Amino acid sequence: MKVIAFAASSSTTSINKQLVTYAVSHLPNAEVEVLDLNDFELPLFSEDKEKVLGQPELAKAFLKKIHDADAVVISFAEHNGSYSVAYKNLFDWCSRINPKVYLNKSVVLLATSPGPGGAKNVLAAASGSMPFFGAEVKAMVSIPNFYENFDQERQVLSHPEFNSEVMSAVSLLVV
Repeated sequence: MKVIAFAASSSTTSINKQLVTYAVSHLPNAEVEVLDLNDFELPLFSEDKEKVLGQPELAKAFLKKIHDADAVVISFAEHNGSYSVAYKNLFDWCSRINPKVYLNKSVVLLATSPGPGGAKNVLAAASGSMPFFGAEVKAMVSIPNFYENFDQERQVLSHPEFNSEVMSAVSLLVV
């Protein structure tokens, strides 16, 4: 099984990247690739830019990664209650190439934040809209208070209940 994972963030110190990397490291017998959205940075989407640029190669490359995978795991950063610009922009470009961006793949959605909200707003938005874009959402997990619940030195989710939720979620991808 091939799994693509990424944090929906462009931060080089992303706590969501730490979470998604940890989560997919527990998939047995899976070929896992953790993507960095910085490798797919594109100009801000607009119809005017699309007329000039057409279908950018980086958007096509991102879609190919999803196409070649059996499943996708995403951990969403929440910026002012919504998606990060890095994710939303890449998604917008990709959706112009194929509106079913997630190509009927099984998807697990994660989110974390430094505070008690656990990025639940963006997680709710993602889980509500992703089926329209070809995602079969298998599970979603929010981790509040990241720095209290994730041991950054050992790179492990230290809170037993949250760890169990994440492990249960990613186990739904194993076929």
